[in-house]
Amino acid sequence: MDNRPLPPSSAEPETPATADDAKVTASPLRNALVGPDGIYALPRWLIYLAMAWIVFEVETWLLVSLEPHINAIWSQMMIEASRMVAVILPAFVMARIESRPFGDFGLPARRAFGRNFWVGTFWGIASLSVLMLALRVFGAFSFGSLALSFHGARIWKFAAYYAVFFLVTGFFEDFLMRGYSQWVLSRGVNFWPAAVLLSFVFGAIHGGNPGEAKTGLVAAGLIGFFLCLTLRRTGDLWWAVGFHMAWDWGESYLYSVPDSGTMVPGHLLHSSLHGPVWLTGGTVGPEGSYLVFVVIGALWVLFDRAYPEVKYGA
Repeated sequence: MDNRPLPPSSAEPETPATADDAKVTASPLRNALVGPDGIYALPRWLIYLAMAWIVFEVETWLLVSLEPHINAIWSQMMIEASRMVAVILPAFVMARIESRPFGDFGLPARRAFGRNFWVGTFWGIASLSVLMLALRVFGAFSFGSLALSFHGARIWKFAAYYAVFFLVTGFFEDFLMRGYSQWVLSRGVNFWPAAVLLSFVFGAIHGGNPGEAKTGLVAAGLIGFFLCLTLRRTGDLWWAVGFHMAWDWGESYLYSVPDSGTMVPGHLLHSSLHGPVWLTGGTVGPEGSYLVFVVIGALWVLFDRAYPEVKYGA
């Protein structure tokens, strides 16, 4: 028998590493964050939230140095604007990472302040007015008189200020909860499970407001869930932003009642709520009234019929 070794040319070639082998040798952290289609939805969302937090912290540091030179009412506007920038700016970064236009996250520039925004604004002020009228019929709300310090141009200045203020609030809250967050989580768990989660969070974060209560938190969460429906059916956030702005403006300025437990300076009327807490909402305001759940239910039914077609993500 010939026991001589085989020549090098006849030895078996080494098998090249395959993609499967690379997955096996990858770190557990990478396997937890990255799948076959790239970074998973949850890590992408956390990256976005981390960037938003960093931007807001930097803005807060800058605002602290400016605060002594700004009066209180404009300071509140700047804080709200900084929150808006903090949630929108990182989404432009995520748009580059996702390789898609920023408008896919709910605020397409071509529809800015278009029909959806103004129709949403009408629905917002109309639905709140129905709620306030119902409270008036039940004897739980009185308009009162004009605030003593209000006259002439001052009325319009505060009206315009709060319109802008609550527009900024709408951009901040709606984009944070129903913009990039809704878009990326929908890739992981589909639209409605993501909407339920984010609406729960939306209600919970109102717990930090002074004068808030459990009924108001539930109402805020359900209003947030309704705004998810408007996103689903209109295809963008412009309707929701208009509705949100008008509802908050109507509560805080026009009807001059607590908005999620908060009263703003410079409101229009010396109005008052009186009666049992279940009806008036107590310190929460109309959003804490049991009647608000009737209004939310009616909004859902009417909107579902007015906008039957699914456009978001279609």
